[in-house]
Amino acid sequence: MIVQKNKEIEPLPPVNHDEINYAKFEKCFYKEHPDIAKLTDEQVTQIRKDLDMWVTGHDAAKPCISFGHFGFDERLINAIIKQDFTEPTGIQRQAIPIALSGRDLIGIAKTGSGKTASFVWPMLIHILDQPELEKGDGPIGLILAPTRELAHQIYVETKKFAKVYNIKVAAVYGGDSKADQFKELRNGHVEILVATPGRLIDMIKMKATNLRKITYLVLDEADRMLDLGFEPQVRSICNNIRPDRQVLMFSATFPKKIEKLTRDVLNDPIKIHIGNIGASNTDIEQHVIVLNDDSFKWNWLIGNLVKFTVDGSVLVFVGRKAGVDELAQNLQQAGFDCLALHGDLAQVERDRILYDFKHGVKKILVCTDVASRGLDIKSVKTVVNYDTARDIDSHVHRIGRTGRAGEKGTAYTLITQKEDKFAVDLIKNLEDAHQYVPSELVELAKKNPRFKKNHRRNRGNNNNRRNNNYHNDRRRGGDYSSNANSIPLGDNNRFSSFNYSNNNRYDNYSYRNSDHRNYHGSYKDNNNYNNNNRSKGYMSFTKATSDMGRSTSSINDKK
Repeated sequence: MIVQKNKEIEPLPPVNHDEINYAKFEKCFYKEHPDIAKLTDEQVTQIRKDLDMWVTGHDAAKPCISFGHFGFDERLINAIIKQDFTEPTGIQRQAIPIALSGRDLIGIAKTGSGKTASFVWPMLIHILDQPELEKGDGPIGLILAPTRELAHQIYVETKKFAKVYNIKVAAVYGGDSKADQFKELRNGHVEILVATPGRLIDMIKMKATNLRKITYLVLDEADRMLDLGFEPQVRSICNNIRPDRQVLMFSATFPKKIEKLTRDVLNDPIKIHIGNIGASNTDIEQHVIVLNDDSFKWNWLIGNLVKFTVDGSVLVFVGRKAGVDELAQNLQQAGFDCLALHGDLAQVERDRILYDFKHGVKKILVCTDVASRGLDIKSVKTVVNYDTARDIDSHVHRIGRTGRAGEKGTAYTLITQKEDKFAVDLIKNLEDAHQYVPSELVELAKKNPRFKKNHRRNRGNNNNRRNNNYHNDRRRGGDYSSNANSIPLGDNNRFSSFNYSNNNRYDNYSYRNSDHRNYHGSYKDNNNYNNNNRSKGYMSFTKATSDMGRSTSSINDKK
């Protein structure tokens, strides 16, 4: 994410929707598969329990088991298989049928859990039912994201599936040419728009597009948008979209400050969360190293970095932009070829760094929290928090750059004796993710009054949780196997005990022909190191608040 410091973006003016004659549209496209329909309430409860899932809200659709249960046509199923999906993730199993049912939705799941597909696939079905866009029409589906990195990632993923139906996708975010973005939108026929709030408002004020046709709205990482100060802009965008639109909100965390926004923007939503809210991905093995002070960090890092790079790419998070440059320079002098990334770099330089890191030109990236969200690089096997994050939610997103999409990852957090407050939150995070809590960390946390208060409240529970044999916990998924690529209906997967049939791989929903696009009605009704180095004092600075700010740039993979 790139910090936008100098310009305050004015929200959009209010709109009187009573004066606008909106065309009617259909929201519900879900036809429950017979295998899902015959599930009893007890079986549904057990499936959700096995997925560590909680669902609140009335009349929530039953979770599906495999891709074939969603009712997607063969072209979309084949596109899903082509992208190496083997079976739906937990959030996909529940969120997709709810979204296809036309309900507003709040989805909370760990990073790398497949949230993007959870709103993109139903969006495609939603758009298929609507008439062809005419000149001057704005998009039908809008996806708002807080940062350019995340917006670009969503854009790339969406295009992979939208091309199946010749649905045009565009993205607007800061850092790229406004003129080019303006031209693309004015050319029309953009049915899905991925945007950061500020740049979207710019485009609307320039009359490049409008919000009148939007019937499907997604707020991804909504908590981060509020953290960046985008709440007035987000609210104004939502208020400019017709009131009866369908809204889906997704995030890995869900702090209380976001709850009021949900009440104002969503209508009678169903809330899904997988695991504990704000908990770390259990596919990430966490290690916490308690040090006396910052001067010990350098020796630890260079003593372990060779081992880390053997396993894969490494992300090293530092709290300050100046600290990033200092640490990267010292690593270069020590013989480690690395990259440095922060918000003060020029646009072209940022793009080159991300491209080189993603394509393995260099395996070490030292960065600020600019890379904590929206960076999806499967080669990242290790995350090092050289400085602790500013809060536990940021910690979750930092370490979530590894262990994505079912892969395993490792995260190391270096914490010093002055950070007792963060130690309290870190202990809870480790426990919630079924991770080992070192005694040194507990002793550090005891210095903080909050730990004593929380410990009295939860006495007798935490020790048992830490001593449980979690590697056999079904929620970790280690006891299951599946081959959903070959059997899309889920036969031989973790829920095969329900004896689902593998007939009728998908309902016979029709789809648009690639040459002749007939939208209307086409979907709706069909089926430690050398101590001599310590004298250098590398990176022995006081941890500062990491640089966060508004998104004004983008990633360009086309080098």
